[in-house]
Amino acid sequence: MLLVMRERYGNPSSSHSMGRSAAFELAEARKNIADTLGAIPDEICFTSGGTESDNWAVLGAAELQTRKGRHIITSNIEHDAVLQPIKKLQSAGWDVTYLMPDSAGRIPAEDFAAALREDTVLASVMLVNNETGAVNPVGAYAAEIKRRGIGTILHTDAVQAFCKIPFTAKTLGAQLITVSAHKIYGPKGAGALYIKSGVKLPPLILGGGQESGKRSGTEALPAIAGFGEAARLGRIELDAAAAGARKLREYTVRLLNDEIPYAVTNGEGDSPYILSLSLPGYKSEVLMNFLEGEGIYVSKSAACKKGERSRVLEAMRLDRRVVDGALRVSFSSESTIDEAERFIGALKKASATLFKAL
Repeated sequence: MLLVMRERYGNPSSSHSMGRSAAFELAEARKNIADTLGAIPDEICFTSGGTESDNWAVLGAAELQTRKGRHIITSNIEHDAVLQPIKKLQSAGWDVTYLMPDSAGRIPAEDFAAALREDTVLASVMLVNNETGAVNPVGAYAAEIKRRGIGTILHTDAVQAFCKIPFTAKTLGAQLITVSAHKIYGPKGAGALYIKSGVKLPPLILGGGQESGKRSGTEALPAIAGFGEAARLGRIELDAAAAGARKLREYTVRLLNDEIPYAVTNGEGDSPYILSLSLPGYKSEVLMNFLEGEGIYVSKSAACKKGERSRVLEAMRLDRRVVDGALRVSFSSESTIDEAERFIGALKKASATLFKAL
């Protein structure tokens, strides 16, 4: 990113040497992300992040398919970047089926199949849930669509899966896949939408025709270059990093059970990078504030929900006390055993200290 900002800061659309140098960096980043997704570079379109990619996928697919039908399938555990544009379409007359998760936080393939109709033109279900780490069988959804022979466009938000669990565009079978930089140690403000060849998705942003006319606006090249490098490293390190995170997550859960027996974990922890836990009877905000005082930062739901109650855990039909006392913990490839022990120690201290105030 520093190289691009200091030496290759030209506009990738310019034809002079500085522009060609910038265009080379843009192409390298696109190739790195395509290689990591098992796609071809022309299928990768850069955006400002996961939210833009999700909005574009939902609204663009709806516009593309509007003459074929007006039924959409999604789930109650989606990110708001998917749910809000779908609700906008619903208010405009679209018919939407919201699938509920099972007790593990997943959307069963049989429930998806039961909801699928001849006029279902769009389905959007995330690959890995950002609060519980539940992994949905997106490949099975795609197989059912193909078996039925209907023209449903399948989109999946894979932001929490990219470079964290093994998958490719082919194994998923989705025509539209959202990925983002900041979940794989890249910069904030860069994302991408995989658009399968042959899908003529209408552009969300019009202007100078950048990104092959699909997404106008001068590309944020420093951020995109960082995204490309993060994807390249993520592809190389995926298996080892996931194994390390899995080991650490399992250790943290064992320690939690030993030190705070009344604590519960929510879901089955499909992703090694996310742990949803709860101290029933306590309040998430109070626990978070206590932990912050110890230099430990967690959330109670998605970070962008800014402290709101978790609707994902509510959709899983968990007890109200469990939802009210829930915390979401994130692991990274740089997290350590010492940090896990410090976290559980601080959480135990919080539970003992706050119990006196209950």
